[in-house]
Amino acid sequence: MDTFPPVSFLHRLADAASMETLPRFRTTLEVEEKFKPGYRFDPVTLADKEAERVLRELISSEYPEHAILGEEFGETGTGPWKWVIDPVDGTRPFICGIPVWGTLIGLTLEGRSVMGMMSQPFTQERFWADQEAAWAKNKSGTHRMRTRSTTDLPHAILHTNSPERYGEFPEVRFERLRDTVQMTRYGGECYAFAMLAAGQIDLCLELSLQPYDIVALIPIIERAGGVVTGLTGERPEAGGHVLASANEALHERALRTLTS
Repeated sequence: MDTFPPVSFLHRLADAASMETLPRFRTTLEVEEKFKPGYRFDPVTLADKEAERVLRELISSEYPEHAILGEEFGETGTGPWKWVIDPVDGTRPFICGIPVWGTLIGLTLEGRSVMGMMSQPFTQERFWADQEAAWAKNKSGTHRMRTRSTTDLPHAILHTNSPERYGEFPEVRFERLRDTVQMTRYGGECYAFAMLAAGQIDLCLELSLQPYDIVALIPIIERAGGVVTGLTGERPEAGGHVLASANEALHERALRTLTS
């Protein structure tokens, strides 16, 4: 295939994943623990596993020549097109009954993220990027997203999921950025990145991401007018320490504050 999948296929995938995640949300779940360096507790549930299973089945049936990388079952296949999926990004809030988790569905071409969707079925919201723009769909309809125009750090809203691990990475001057911005909020998982694209947040900083944590979100933020890179300015598809900003000027100021 040398053309992009239709956006309707992203919605089909999100629908299928929702059938596995939503009935299990806010129920009594059996929680398993995986080992993940740097984390005391890395949970996985049947919702994670079953949602990834149906995503893989749909992708493989429609695009058998595509590779797939998922959080629960690793990487299969080779080729220029690769789906990068996280069936439940934010398993901890999923377990806690807090609806800031989402299903992340990303597509890369030759290693660059070109399409993405974040689906939050409990709030009935979807955020996605096609080749032209970034879009949000909720109970009020579908609209195009644009990031904020904030360029000065003292007027910016910063989000990071948790401050716990910054002590492990003293080269990341999180405290300097935190003390410069207008306010800092925590615990938003992938939903915070979607809110950056929607013009509600100015900066999102996360540590030690995996590709499946960020690939789907990159085109959503970029097509809304934002910027996403590693902390030395590199493309973020491989994960690691990642900063997303509402615009280029703010991004440059935030990077200087974090790394100088």
